[in-house]
Amino acid sequence: MEAVRDKAVVVTGAGGGIGAALARRFAAEGARVVVNDLDEAKAKQTAAEIGAQVVPGDASAIVPAARDALGGAIDIFCANAGVGTGGGPDAPEDDWALAWDVNVMAHVRATRELVPEWLARGSGRFISTVSAAGLLTMVGSAPYSVTKHGAYAFAEWLSATYRHRGVEVHAICPQGVRTDMLAATGAAGDLVLTPGAIEPDAVADALFTAMEEGRFLVLPHPEVAGYYTARAADPDRWLGSMNHLQQKLEQAEGRA
Repeated sequence: MEAVRDKAVVVTGAGGGIGAALARRFAAEGARVVVNDLDEAKAKQTAAEIGAQVVPGDASAIVPAARDALGGAIDIFCANAGVGTGGGPDAPEDDWALAWDVNVMAHVRATRELVPEWLARGSGRFISTVSAAGLLTMVGSAPYSVTKHGAYAFAEWLSATYRHRGVEVHAICPQGVRTDMLAATGAAGDLVLTPGAIEPDAVADALFTAMEEGRFLVLPHPEVAGYYTARAADPDRWLGSMNHLQQKLEQAEGRA
């Protein structure tokens, strides 16, 4: 993809899963890549595979170091790092705070650093790994669902606000992807996500197709478009269907 060749790219949460797949694809397309992850050993492993540089640590604070590593500028930033905390209103306060910090505020902090630079030169690309939970919801996980809605809303706002000034934004919204995060979702993941789970490389493929076509919304599971339309057209019917899933989850967990 010519638009990516020799671009300076940062991928957060790239020690494995979707992030590693994105980093591999950007490197294969000729980009200069910085791999970020809290787990420095995993980040180094991904970077060694693709000839990338490593900037470990909290995704909220890596832009200055990543910019330096890439020679002074960042062209594409993939806000991929995320956490999947479960529970409802009863979830611990720390779980809610972590979900907000990683799934939403890390994106805000990155763009606070990047957008002025991109507006000054008239180009830049922000890629948010959201999840279909940001368009729909996820049974069994209020912090994840709520903050992924926030991540989607922020990406949407960025596109609405800056696209005429050269800033391109993409929101990646897959359902199940075969990653460590999916493996940790337990009964809810087994019920909703695992049956249709795809490989991380399929997510990267969907992103690159969307970039070529200039599309904001990236749907590695195309059927999500129909679910999203149904949700908007008839919220009560859609909520009834989701509640039916919730009842199945309670039965699977022995709570019914």
